[in-house]
Amino acid sequence: MPMIEIDSHREDAERDLGPAAALFHSLADPTRLGILQHLAAGEHRVRDLTDHLGFAQSTVSAHLACLRDCGLVTSRPHGRASMFSLATSAELLTLLSAAEELLAATGYAVTLCPNNDSAQVGRRVTA
Repeated sequence: MPMIEIDSHREDAERDLGPAAALFHSLADPTRLGILQHLAAGEHRVRDLTDHLGFAQSTVSAHLACLRDCGLVTSRPHGRASMFSLATSAELLTLLSAAEELLAATGYAVTLCPNNDSAQVGRRVTA
């Protein structure tokens, strides 16, 4: 098989899978998952999220900006604050639920994967 065909298939795969990889990358942080779990219960201000999660306002704001840039959360003005909510709650909740089911089915074996960042292994965010 000529190298051009192999490279073409690789480029096609990267183009087709790139958006999915970017989506999962945006969900690959425990802080962002914690934010999404809280937003699943309804709108929150940054202040509410910092109180619930115990992180600095700048940390929560940075993660919210990432989630907003990825199209996963939206914000609306509320006085001097902003209210954040899930952008596509039904689809996102389905995805997160499926992830929990997959983790349970595999016995959380992914936490043993050597490719995981060792600082993140075993950390679970709870609502």
